Amino acid sequence: MNIIENKLYVGEIPASDVVKKFGTPVYVYDEDVIRYKYRELAESISYPKLKIFYAAKANANKKILQILREEKAGISAASIGEILVALNAGFKPNQIMLASPSLTNQEMKFAISKKILINIDSVSQLERYGKLNPRSNVSIRINHAVKSSKHVLSGPDTQFGIWAGNLDQAISAADAYNLNIVGLHHNVGTELLDAKDYINSIDVLLAVAKSFKNLDFINFGGGIGVPYLPDQTPLDINKLGEKISSILKRFAINYGKDLLFVFEPGRYLVAESGVLLCSVNAVKTTPKHTFVSVNTGFNHLLRPALYGSYHPIVNINNVESKNKEKIVVSGNLSDSADLFTASKQGIKDRELPSVKNNDVLAIMMAGAYGYSMSSNYNMHPRPAEILVSGKKMSVIRPAEKIHDLMQEDN
Repeated sequence: MNIIENKLYVGEIPASDVVKKFGTPVYVYDEDVIRYKYRELAESISYPKLKIFYAAKANANKKILQILREEKAGISAASIGEILVALNAGFKPNQIMLASPSLTNQEMKFAISKKILINIDSVSQLERYGKLNPRSNVSIRINHAVKSSKHVLSGPDTQFGIWAGNLDQAISAADAYNLNIVGLHHNVGTELLDAKDYINSIDVLLAVAKSFKNLDFINFGGGIGVPYLPDQTPLDINKLGEKISSILKRFAINYGKDLLFVFEPGRYLVAESGVLLCSVNAVKTTPKHTFVSVNTGFNHLLRPALYGSYHPIVNINNVESKNKEKIVVSGNLSDSADLFTASKQGIKDRELPSVKNNDVLAIMMAGAYGYSMSSNYNMHPRPAEILVSGKKMSVIRPAEKIHDLMQEDN
């Protein structure tokens, strides 16, 4: 995103031009940002056997998957639906991995039939998989207590993976069905902006990996953060990549094998590419707040209501004005949680340039977990998704219509 003469641009196109053509609300993504973020990460790590699998749950639009396929990414899928859209986008089965804490036998059978590797999430899942597909290769997802300076990233309060203390049970289950454990995986979850925390998460999994003698790959999951808050500093990816490269090369030498190392970023690759454009419908005051109501809600962008997450918000035609006021940006849903400037502590004012009816606001950093978590709550249709490529813009998912939501009588 660029600011030129106090106006917001997506790629080389003024955001106001997108609004003139497609209206609001509308999701808009910058293709160049997606490609840049992928290359930035891939080129920062010099270890030769490296693969980046995009976590499709962040944004599973087919066109975005195709862009990342062109950049040589694989796909980390969390469901059969994500596998299907990845296959439809041109990915081969060996370019897809599946991980979910609760797969049915039918879902595992589907992945097996497509020859897609599953990162097994529990001992019971491993036993069921063994009955369905004995004498096969398998990867297991491990849950171990990884701590950072601010968060517990995994451990006994998280539901993902086989608890490290139960690995003997997992190995016994694998042996019972002649399963060959060829990969290890973990999910650190929280987005990390401290290189030391991320390196620590790598070191913890590599320490576990020393006990497994027949690995082909180690998958470090996602966790690479992007700055949402104004006071957050982005990771220096080049420096982080240098440290990671050194660690991986040294481990491979000591392990005695050129292992494949996998990373699964989602948010990192697409968050900064996307904005949700919306129009102001009302400005009203109470003794405590000025509410600016827009024509979208948490049915289109859930993160602020669900997590108290911060998203930068700008007026697309008045981005940098010094004439600011404290406002609360609220949505169009009949729900008290429908606030875009909420925090984990509740409602919170945001200082923005003066806003009036019919102004268009851009909710920034909306490329990840925006559309993918959207719904039809209050029977509102979901907006279109638009891709900007330099000076071109195209519809990559049309807006839903009210008629699409109607249930026809049989």
